[in-house]
Amino acid sequence: MESDVVIGLEVHVQLNKLNTKLFCPCPISYHQSEPNTHVCPVCLGMPGAMPVINKEAVKAAIKVALALNAEVQSFTVFDRKNYFYPDLPKGFQISQYDRPLAWGGYVTIETESGEKKIQLKRIHMEEDPGKLSYKGSITTAKYSLIDYNRSGVPLLEIVTEPVMNSPKEARLFLNKLRIILEYLDVFDGNLEGAMRIDANVSLKGGGRVEIKNISSFKGVEKALTYEITRQRNLLRRGRKVVRETRHFDEVNNITVSLRSKEEEQDYRYFPEPDLVPIYTEELINEVKNTIPEMPEEKRERLIKQYKIGDNFAKVLVLDINMANYFEEVAKLVSPKLAASWVVDVLRGELNYRDWDFKIAYEKFKPEEFAELLNHLQHEKITEKGVVEVIRTKLDEGGKVDEIIKNKGLFAIVKDEIEKICKEVIEENPKAVEDYKNGKKQALNFLVGQVMKKTRGKAKPAETAKIIQKLLQ
Repeated sequence: MESDVVIGLEVHVQLNKLNTKLFCPCPISYHQSEPNTHVCPVCLGMPGAMPVINKEAVKAAIKVALALNAEVQSFTVFDRKNYFYPDLPKGFQISQYDRPLAWGGYVTIETESGEKKIQLKRIHMEEDPGKLSYKGSITTAKYSLIDYNRSGVPLLEIVTEPVMNSPKEARLFLNKLRIILEYLDVFDGNLEGAMRIDANVSLKGGGRVEIKNISSFKGVEKALTYEITRQRNLLRRGRKVVRETRHFDEVNNITVSLRSKEEEQDYRYFPEPDLVPIYTEELINEVKNTIPEMPEEKRERLIKQYKIGDNFAKVLVLDINMANYFEEVAKLVSPKLAASWVVDVLRGELNYRDWDFKIAYEKFKPEEFAELLNHLQHEKITEKGVVEVIRTKLDEGGKVDEIIKNKGLFAIVKDEIEKICKEVIEENPKAVEDYKNGKKQALNFLVGQVMKKTRGKAKPAETAKIIQKLLQ
């Protein structure tokens, strides 16, 4: 049924790695601050206050546009977008209309059916409004509070064409976009409000509905799933889906009607008279040299340079911190071994603790991880022991060798394993007889008894071979 669903997204991205707001010198590191403490006459919209364009914000925006394969325009202008809402102290928002920063572009995502290009319509700059807070949900709150610390923070609005056909595709697009932005080092997605999404969704035979201010990837998927179901039920009952703006209530996981959908003319756009046009040619040349290796380029290089599988490379480039961590480890041990343990185990342990990969650098330095894998490579510790060291190191800290020694995880030498195997054979004559009579599970029992005696330090496959040899 997804063929009748059409989804387009408007993604509002804070350029929050900058120091100051878009049109004033107020700092944008407001997230841990008291409300309304990072403000000035400009971002509060005081009469007579004059905006000044932050050049670094424009360069960061151009950097994003180039990385998203968009066509940056030779000159761009700011406009006033007029609408009254409490989070806009001026009564209008400084945005861009018919002369945006860039047109077009695309982001490639991996779907179950293969690669799909999500075409972009436009990319433009604007100032962030303030933040409205409600006691409870928007449907039950008796009043709202306004914090203008966020007002004036540089925003980049990335508008897609309506080419997505499911909530899952929307989530995949947003995940990929976030990865690209973090590679460019213009954006920290862990900060509250760093990426907010307006989703437009319609079904064949119904009107287009906009869902405003969704604040998370999971929220987008939930909001779209609910809205598609709501619209489908209306159409099934022969009712009309009206064109409107709705809000996603994250407390109840539903969308609620806000107002009828605005048209472009409702905003009464006109050029911002206090700001001059920006000519971008010189800035483009300056920015081009600062674009780092992007995820797809990194993926190809990792495969070629380290001879690792495409499946590992795909996962590694999902997080620039994980990719960099892997490369530091791979310089010291086998790259294939490093890829397997970083992707399959360390990443899993971090995810279980709901930790970002940056924390791996603090809790388990790459050289320490390489030291542990080096012990595994030289059979000084078993795979089970490695997992136990990783968990202990993340939770309690300590040095790798000390953890191994204190927990008795150093592997037993082959002669000692053989001695223990002989003991197990003598202690379990019935299992030995069963094995000689063709019962394969008896071998597993004997191996288990050896593992019990060695507290998991022996390798099961090697132990099985020793027992089989002794019983020949």
